[in-house]
Amino acid sequence: MAKTLDQEPKSIHKRVLVYGAPKTGKTELVGGLVEKYNLLWFDLENGRETLKKFPIEWQKRINLVNLPDTKTFPIAIETCLKLVKSTGVISICDTHGKVDCMLCKREYTSEIKDMPEEVKKIHYKSYFTDVDLRNLSSDTIVVFDSITQLTNSAINHMTKNEPDDYKLTWDDFGNLNKILDIFFSHIQQANYSVVCISHEIEAETEGKKKTLVPVAGTRNYSRNVSKFFDDVVYCEKKNRKHVFASSTLYATNIAAGSRTGIEIESIEVPSLLSMFNSSYSEDKHNKPTVSASTNTNTNTNTNTNTNTNVKTVVVNKGGVSSNSILSKLKEKRK
Repeated sequence: MAKTLDQEPKSIHKRVLVYGAPKTGKTELVGGLVEKYNLLWFDLENGRETLKKFPIEWQKRINLVNLPDTKTFPIAIETCLKLVKSTGVISICDTHGKVDCMLCKREYTSEIKDMPEEVKKIHYKSYFTDVDLRNLSSDTIVVFDSITQLTNSAINHMTKNEPDDYKLTWDDFGNLNKILDIFFSHIQQANYSVVCISHEIEAETEGKKKTLVPVAGTRNYSRNVSKFFDDVVYCEKKNRKHVFASSTLYATNIAAGSRTGIEIESIEVPSLLSMFNSSYSEDKHNKPTVSASTNTNTNTNTNTNTNTNVKTVVVNKGGVSSNSILSKLKEKRK
């Protein structure tokens, strides 16, 4: 039987797209969610240095998965597609960012032969990260950084057997869009919250009007990618400041918008928390300053977001890294 809107359960999952030119504060804006949430961050661009600006107690809530994508090793598109399509736990190796990496499995197996069981478990975490997106706790947000690199990875994967001067054909462009459509369609229906980061590109919209849109595949595909997201946030630099916008009326030549009507440009201290938490105060006078000066060591874990009733499916490397045995094992591998 069909339901009216007031009978529909309110979704707790959000899909947000953040984009803009390089160095416009995208990573820091998304990283600020760690104030209230755990972040499962898939790093395709090796851009983690920005996240080190946050206080140490916040950094402990970031689970970083490195996907070292290059032209000759386009692993990001393969791993990301397996991630969003998976219905269970998948294992990603830390060295290559590959799911069920046979090279790392052989190396790991050869090293654990004479190890006690408890040491084997620790050693496993120095090689692999286990992830189950379908069973994440409600206080965890998945971040893909970035869709620009994911697009490049898809292109490089399709043309890996072609010469360096190979030019994409119309069929290649069509296949590129099909690959990304698989990724975004799964994101659109995901039962977890997602933030995707991308860069900007100019594309022609209706009426031959040139508009800045998020990079995602071809120009034609990029101009329509916003349909997969609840909120689209544009980032730019104005008057020596980072400026963020999510209103459809912000500028006629910029793609931005929010299905819930949130205008991040109107918030005194701009934050994506307003999109994920309706009780978030727009007037954050007491919000801690995010800078290197606040990055002090502490022995107390201030994360109060852990839900003990929800299955834990992501390895928390922040807790493991302090283990002396694991540190020695990692040093040995180097």
